[in-house]
Amino acid sequence: MKKIITAVVSWVIALWAAKVFLSSLPYKFSGHPDTQHIFGTIGEWLKGFIGETAGGFFSEYGAIVIGSTELLASVILLSPFVFWILQKLNIAADRPYRAVAHALGGLMAAGIMAGAVFFHLVSPLGVEVLHQGKSDGGSLFYAALSILVLGLILFTINWLSFRAQSRPV
Repeated sequence: MKKIITAVVSWVIALWAAKVFLSSLPYKFSGHPDTQHIFGTIGEWLKGFIGETAGGFFSEYGAIVIGSTELLASVILLSPFVFWILQKLNIAADRPYRAVAHALGGLMAAGIMAGAVFFHLVSPLGVEVLHQGKSDGGSLFYAALSILVLGLILFTINWLSFRAQSRPV
């Protein structure tokens, strides 16, 4: 029963994180004005700490770099489903442990969102992002915070589950 609960909780968290990450990719990869504002604000702030070149790089390419890592995390989080389908179609004989993919994906998601939470809290971006007179009401910050916490939970429950299965009896 514990194994089923862990799997269900894991899938709920994995699907939430992947939904948030994948739904933001069109904004990050298209140079949307809101994305330019967010990464430009952080990049300008970073120039005072890590220099013009690195801060400018973050302003210019940060959205693509972060978006790419979010895409990779989503692929890892959703990969157990893909491998399950491949196994059902007799294309793949074995599939990796779901717990390993969800542990790794959870850790990645938490790491990415730790950066987002950090920049919301310490940079001029703020918890509530204001751009062109409009506020996001803190929705980006709270989504990042939820994935940070849930990613750590996802990592922990799946790592412990995998370790328990891997121990010799």
